Amino acid sequence: MNRRSGQHVAQAVLVLLVAFALMGCSAQTRPTWTYAAAGAAPAASVAPAGSTPAGVAVASAVPGSSDHAAHGTGTLAIEAFDLGFKPSALTIDAAGTYAVTFKNTGSIAHDLTFADGTKIAAEPGATASGNVNVPTAGITFICSIPGHADAGMKGAVTVAGQAATGSADDHGGPAPATNVAADPNAPKYTLYDATAPKVLDGTVHDIDLVVQEKEMTVADGFVQAVWTFDGTVPGPVIRVHLGDTVRVHLKNPITNTLSHSVDFHASQVAWNDEMTSIKPGEEKLYEWHADYAGVWMYHCGTAPALHHIANGMYGMVIVEPKGGFKTVDREFALVQSEWYLGPQGQPVDLAKASTGNPAPDYVVFNGVANQYKDNPLKVPTKGTVRLFVLDAGPNIDSSFHIVGTIFNTVIKEGIQLTPNNPGHFGSQAVDLSPAQGAIIELVTPEDGLYPIVTHAFNFVGRGALGLLQAGDGDPKN
Repeated sequence: MNRRSGQHVAQAVLVLLVAFALMGCSAQTRPTWTYAAAGAAPAASVAPAGSTPAGVAVASAVPGSSDHAAHGTGTLAIEAFDLGFKPSALTIDAAGTYAVTFKNTGSIAHDLTFADGTKIAAEPGATASGNVNVPTAGITFICSIPGHADAGMKGAVTVAGQAATGSADDHGGPAPATNVAADPNAPKYTLYDATAPKVLDGTVHDIDLVVQEKEMTVADGFVQAVWTFDGTVPGPVIRVHLGDTVRVHLKNPITNTLSHSVDFHASQVAWNDEMTSIKPGEEKLYEWHADYAGVWMYHCGTAPALHHIANGMYGMVIVEPKGGFKTVDREFALVQSEWYLGPQGQPVDLAKASTGNPAPDYVVFNGVANQYKDNPLKVPTKGTVRLFVLDAGPNIDSSFHIVGTIFNTVIKEGIQLTPNNPGHFGSQAVDLSPAQGAIIELVTPEDGLYPIVTHAFNFVGRGALGLLQAGDGDPKN
């Protein structure tokens, strides 16, 4: 595989998609971060002018300079990709004039425009340099090419102990509806394995489902105190056959702080029986029979159920029909849901989630914004792919679509589109309201990248973006 060529193909595809979705970043006063930088040190050594160190996020004066406390010097290394900067937040020891090394690893032209008008431009694959004077108050920067800043190409240089001010951006689109600042020192998210599990052996299944209250990184820089089934958001995928008996042992450890419950949509039981809440230190048995095939939601129903679902307590059940499904090359399980950010390290904001016109900060697949953009789901070229898809909500519909493909099979809430239908009809998008599920099959026709989105493109820029990668991802080699 030609790695550079593959990256450029991926970036070009993402540019076309994200241009539809505006994802601005508001300038905010400098917060007190929940997480200290790893190996926290007062400053990092500075590369000589003209070098391009990777991932530089802290700059300081050249060691030995007698006046570095008053006049900062050194090099700021900033990389542009499609569509963002890395790093987008830099902290320096002192105000002063800094050399800037600007490397464009994207597939289209970008520039680095500071709030004072300083502009450094670079074509794809090129590196440019310049100088910028950083005042004590700090300085912001954007890519000034129309639409690029709105799609996320914004950043700031902050002097230690100060807040960045000023903006060269006069065409900002609507930012995510949040007053929560990203924490640059927040832990990296944990990748959720999207591979669909195998069907459970046997016909009677005893399953422990343990509630865990924990912190989780839901998007780069954002940590929430989530409530989970078995420590993940979404909870584990449970896959059984039609007619099986499922015995779920719900456990709420004494170390938790809240009462919780579970509601399996694949079951037929009284709400005031198995679905009642249990306190910390309690457990209960929830037994049900898989009487209908399909993709089903389960979730916590403890009041307010909206808060418990919005805070991570949901998952998928797959009930296979008699005889099971035909064999395909790859199977994935994807759950679309929303995050309404609360303060760093706290539960999600119930007031945001409760509005009649919901505006989630993030719409995601399997709990984390953009995780399958960063880590594409790999499939064989011309391979057969089956997707189990659930919209867990709690509020937003999904228009599930994979760019460059046509769904040849769709089973949505029991209604079937099959490859052998008389008119040879296909499907371009599957509409799912909260708590609806579907089984989707497709073929990836050639080497390349196939973006996974909700076709409500205002949410693609807020995290609802992934990639299927067929072969090496490059259709030209």
